[in-house]
Amino acid sequence: MTVGAELGSEVALETSRLRLRPWRVAEAVVQRELWAERDPRVPPHRRIDADGHPTVAELEDSIRTDRLWSVGLLAIERKASGDVIGYCGLVDSGRGPAGEPELAFELLRRVWCQGYATEAAVAVLDWARSSGRERLWATVWDWNTASRRVLTKLGFTETERKEVDAVHGTTLFTTRRL
Repeated sequence: MTVGAELGSEVALETSRLRLRPWRVAEAVVQRELWAERDPRVPPHRRIDADGHPTVAELEDSIRTDRLWSVGLLAIERKASGDVIGYCGLVDSGRGPAGEPELAFELLRRVWCQGYATEAAVAVLDWARSSGRERLWATVWDWNTASRRVLTKLGFTETERKEVDAVHGTTLFTTRRL
């Protein structure tokens, strides 16, 4: 794995199969596909609404203007094919302890079960460690067994904290020392 930059600046990470880098505007169609594929149990504000929002144009605008898509949630590009298959990175969602970012990842369904989420997340963990972070955390829906498996492989453990939602399921809070 190659660490290309420090947290807070433009980042480029590499693994044997993947390149993690800032999103390009033309890749908003991939973000839209991620939104369209989300499980119906995901809260409505994180899915495409009845009016078709967010649109590709809105997501393009977000890539242009939102630092979250340039230094936080990095596009995962497969080196062999050059296609973008999802994102992985660190965000400050405001739900965790100050100074402790949250690991986040999401991949297109067609590439699930190939180890890409784990591989990308390991690169992000290495990047965070090399940047002086001591601990990360991640949230996951109790029903999202695939993401729970990835977090377990990465060494995250569940905490006592949970947010129960009768409609969407329980959010589990996990953490990992670096």
